[in-house]
Amino acid sequence: MRSEIYRSASKTVKALLSASRSSPLLAEGRAVAAAAATSFRGKTPALASFYERAHSKSAFNTWFSGALVLPAAVYMLQEQEAHAAELERTFIAIKPDGVQRGLIAEIISRFERKGFKLVAIKLVVPSKDFAQKHYHDLKERPFFNGLCNFLSSGPVLAMVWEGEGVIKYGRKLIGATDPQKSEPGTIRGDLAVVVGRNIIHGSDGPETAKDEINLWFQPEELVSYTSNAEKWVYGDN
Repeated sequence: MRSEIYRSASKTVKALLSASRSSPLLAEGRAVAAAAATSFRGKTPALASFYERAHSKSAFNTWFSGALVLPAAVYMLQEQEAHAAELERTFIAIKPDGVQRGLIAEIISRFERKGFKLVAIKLVVPSKDFAQKHYHDLKERPFFNGLCNFLSSGPVLAMVWEGEGVIKYGRKLIGATDPQKSEPGTIRGDLAVVVGRNIIHGSDGPETAKDEINLWFQPEELVSYTSNAEKWVYGDN
């Protein structure tokens, strides 16, 4: 529903902005829009109702189109764009031990219950060479070879999750690298015992998330959509 409103508002704004270049009256409405976009915050429903009542009076049609519909549309666009800017994506992988132990549903449900949105998922068996690319920042560590051997030892469930604060909070959901130091309630704190079998991986920052998503997924494998639950997670006002 919000995506339909957004598309409709986008068309309205583009049409009116184009018309304002040749119409002094609409140009005036465009100027009003710039100031009203802020002052009308939180008052869009009343504004729309007022416009509907006035719209039948042909003498006011042009002025109201420029001075009322435009600020309402601009306001909706600003709200949508601000919300989109706050969303981020992170890479999450259930390692071979998590897959083999049958923990896929348990782990996915924790991200879903939080309110995050799954936008990509696939089950793969990475090669040793691929595992080395994934852990490239640890190549100087003595455990690097064993880490890569383990990641390539069986199926890995690779995922991309989207939401506000999903990178930072995703790490909180996962817990500390060492399960013995993870708080109860976290994935590792509840489901893992030793650091060598800590069942899950999550990006630790925006740049890492971007690199890992690009490594594991092609752009066309990422799905952009509006979840029906988003209005209950984030709200519309």
